[in-house]
Order: sequence, then structure tokens, then C-alpha cells
Amino acid sequence: MEELAESITRASQKIIQNYFENKTGYHHDNRDIAHTYTEFGSKLIVNPKEMAKVQELYLNFFNTQQELWKRITERIVKPEDYKPVITPAEGDKRFKAPEWDQSPYYFDFVKQSYLLVSKLIKEIIESSEIDEKTKKKLHFYSQQYIDAFSPSNFVATNPEAIKLAQETKGQSLIDGLKNLLTDIERGGISQTDMSAFEPGRNIAVTAGSVVYENELMQLIQYTPTTKNVYETPLVIIPPWINKYYILDLRPENSFAKFVVDQGFTTYMISWKNPTPEMRNIGFDEYVELGALKAFEVAQSISKSKKINVIGYCLGGTLLSTTLAILAARDKEKNPVNSATFLATMVDFSDIGPMGDVVDHALLKKLERGELQEQGVMHGHDMEIAFNLIRANDLVWGFVVNNYLKGKTPAPFDVMYWTNDNTNLPAKMYLYYLRKMVFENKLSRKNALRICNTPIDIGKIEVPVYVIGLQEDHIAPAHTAFITTELVSGPVEYIHGGSGHVMGVVNPPSKKKYGYYLNGTLHEGFETWKETAKFFEGSWWTPWTERLAKHSGKQVVVPKNPGTTKYKTIEPAPGRYVKEKAVHALKHNH
Repeated sequence: MEELAESITRASQKIIQNYFENKTGYHHDNRDIAHTYTEFGSKLIVNPKEMAKVQELYLNFFNTQQELWKRITERIVKPEDYKPVITPAEGDKRFKAPEWDQSPYYFDFVKQSYLLVSKLIKEIIESSEIDEKTKKKLHFYSQQYIDAFSPSNFVATNPEAIKLAQETKGQSLIDGLKNLLTDIERGGISQTDMSAFEPGRNIAVTAGSVVYENELMQLIQYTPTTKNVYETPLVIIPPWINKYYILDLRPENSFAKFVVDQGFTTYMISWKNPTPEMRNIGFDEYVELGALKAFEVAQSISKSKKINVIGYCLGGTLLSTTLAILAARDKEKNPVNSATFLATMVDFSDIGPMGDVVDHALLKKLERGELQEQGVMHGHDMEIAFNLIRANDLVWGFVVNNYLKGKTPAPFDVMYWTNDNTNLPAKMYLYYLRKMVFENKLSRKNALRICNTPIDIGKIEVPVYVIGLQEDHIAPAHTAFITTELVSGPVEYIHGGSGHVMGVVNPPSKKKYGYYLNGTLHEGFETWKETAKFFEGSWWTPWTERLAKHSGKQVVVPKNPGTTKYKTIEPAPGRYVKEKAVHALKHNH
């Protein structure tokens, strides 16, 4: 008890300290939320037609609530005739356990009441005649409240937690409190066992060498595993929002290992975790010191005139910018033979749920506030933002598991990667957020000037592959597809299953999600989906088959990595990937 009391004291101090260090941001967020709802309420009150719709929706809700009470009461007498008034959406894991549906049906009543209230809130917003931007913001904020107040999140209304507490004589609740206090001290919800993985030990273990480095990135050349390799190398540009090894997790699900095993000489950029001293690094530097330098080194080592490139997420956005610059400078000297955009947005007209809250007020807050002061966008803040998109799975599911049930999360390599944060330089992030995300200028001809070059995506004439993912909440598939309509050369679209991360970490051995190919292009995303054919397996397979066609003949594997100019610096995965965001910030809050 003494140890528990000390933990409570430390946690309380941490909460108070966090509030005072971040109160400006909290006040801005609360003010924006309050303003959004106040403006919405004011428009309803002054419009009798709108108020009539709300009253009708509420009357329907009230009648359905009465019907729910009637059916629950009748169920006690005749359970065989029972039909629920409302059921959870497909894929909703919160109410799967049988305890939610057992006599005396109290929890079933609570569950359905919650679902009815959630439905009412969404219907009121959706039926209102307000502008689409405000409507989306209301949906986003309301969804956070709906998720937070789920009965599954509270001990008194979660039958699974109650049953476990009874079976363990309260130990599960004590363990849950300890887990909560530990997480408060560490500053975040535990989503996996962070001691279970380590880059270079059991993840990011594909053999290779760092053959070049500068202040922004290291370049890894992977060791070939085949007798011969294709003469045209592959350069992978990962995002720098997270670390590169999402593409090189465990050997059985490593994208890097897969392409190496197919006979491709493969290079991977490993971005440095920015420190406050790197605050003035912008998009220009990521092009020149990152993408273009990686191209140059790969060409030099492989002695190839051409390279193939794949860019993932923000790495793909960088790739599109780089290709436009190369096309504008000298098309004849463009080293890129083919380009692949994996879960990438070039057009930002619809960026999914995050776009609902990216507005002028947020930009001004970041430009004037703490971002300029601390020099970087902290990786932990980015992680929180992405977690809120799928709060039930990435926030509240762990709240229930860790605190209500007193369990510890299982080791999971993807969640370890998610928690292994990276920072973003202030200048680069603010430019990206305003010019590309908010103003959507990258997709407009000559609307941006990067590396002193007007950016025109339409000048990209090399063969392009665009890969979208069915359930991607970060780079929605229909937005990723727009890239096929912006470039000018040969283009093909591959539509994979699952989301932004699990849809990428999808080796052929899984045979889980499948993919679509061969739809009709240049007539919109819906037409493409209607005309495409479904295939079992992973998109990795058809993509590498297409990549091989642009990779030239097979040549003998070089004896050693690098060259006399680009000598081996250290074994993969290198130093940069091991730098932690919390260490990169001297004054981390």
C-alpha cells in the first residue's frame, strides 16, 4: 500500500506538471471544440425547420428507447422470441463477449441504449444543413465523445471487467490501477511490451550495410540473397513520420527481405530523428539531401544508369515532388526508370478523418505557438493524433485491457513500431501541413516552388504504379487513386486490402486480404473498382512481377557492398533508426 500511495503521488504530480506545460494547447483545443458546438447550436435554434428535424429525430429515439425497454422486459419471460432493437456495427469488438448478452440483460440494455444515443447524435449532425467542413469537424469531435463514453470503458458497466474482478477477488482491479499509474508516469497508454523488440536484434534484421550518411539520412544497401540480381536497383523511400523498419519487421513479414529474396538490389533510406537544432530543415533538404542523394549513391554503387523507386506515405509525397523536379530540370537525365506510390497522397482534397480538424485556426496555433519554440513536431503528439482516428482500437481497447482488466498488452511488432516515435522538423512540418495538406497545392500545376523549381506533377512521365489500401484512414484509397489522374506516363493501380499499416505489412504467406487489379483507369475510382478483378494473396506478388519488367537483365552479385567512394560505415540497421524521440528532445514534456 505504501508503494501504491507513492505511485499515486507521482502520477498526480505528473498530471499537474503536464497540464501547466501544455495548458496553452489544451485551452486552444477546448476553445475550438466549444466554438464548433456553439456555432452549430446557434444555427439550429434560429432555424425552425432545423429544430423540427431535431425534434423528430429525438421523438424517434424516445420511441425506440421505449421499445427497447419493452423487449428487454419481455425477454426475461420469453428469451427465445427476443430480437434486439439495435446491434453493434460489423467489426465492433467492444461488445463481442457473451457476458454482454446474459441474464438479467442489464448490460444488454445499457449497450443498446448507448448505441441508440450514438445513432441519434450522428443523425442530428448528418441531417443538419451546414457546410460540409463544419459537419465533418462535428462528426470527428462527436465520435471522440461517443467512443469515450462507451459502457465498455467503465467498470460498473463492463460485465467482462466485473466478472474478472470477482474471479480474481479484486486483484485485476488492483493490477489495473498499477498499470494506470505506470502509464501516467511514462506519459502514454501501453500498447505493447516495449522490451520485447529492438531494432537490429529481432526486428530490422535484414542483412545489409550503411553505405552513406549525411545529417538527414543513412542509406542502407541490403545484402543480396540470390546468385544473380537485376541490374536496375530499387530505392525505398519510407516516411519520416515513423521509422523505416515498418518495411523490415520480423523476417517473416519484412517487405525489404521479400524484395531482396526476389533478386532486387535494394537500398533503404533510414531518416535521422530530428532534434530542435534541425528546426530549419525544410522540404528542399528532404529532396536534395534525402531522395536525390539516395538516387545518386544507388546509381554509383550499382553502376546503373537507371533506378526504380518506391515511396511509402510521406515518402511517396516526397517522391512525387522529386520526380517533378527531375522532369523540370532535364527529362533526358532523369535516373528514375519506374516509380511506385504506396499508400501515398499527392492530392490532399480528402485526407480522411484528420482533415476534419485541420483548419486555419490550428495552423495559426502551430505557427505561432509551441512548435516554433520547441523546434520540432514531437513524435508522441503525432502518435496521439493517429490514435484518435481509430480511438476504439488504439486508445479505449487498451484502456479496458490494461486498467479495467489489469492485463498487460501482448508483444506486437507493429505496435512497437507505432510507439517508437520520430520527430518532424518545424519548418518542414509547417510547410507540409499548410501548403500541401490544407491548401492542396502539390496537385496544382506550379502552385509550389521547391528546390527553386515550380512543381508540376503532370510532368511525371515515367511508368507509375499507385497502390491504395481498402481501409486506409491515413491516405484514403480514393485519394491515393487520384495520383493516376495527375501523372502523364503509363500508370497502373493496385488496390490492396486492410489499412495504412497492416495492408502494407502483408506478405504473400498470410493469404489474408487479397487485392484488386486491371480496372478501367481515367474514369474515376468508382469505375475502376467496378471493373477490377479480385485476386487472392498479397499485392507484393503482382507488384514485384511488374517491377521485374523495369529492372533489366540479371547480373552477377557484387562481392562487397558499397564502393571505394561509398564505403561501409556500419552494419544495418545503423545508428539513426535507434535514436529515440524522447532523447532527441532536451526539453521533452
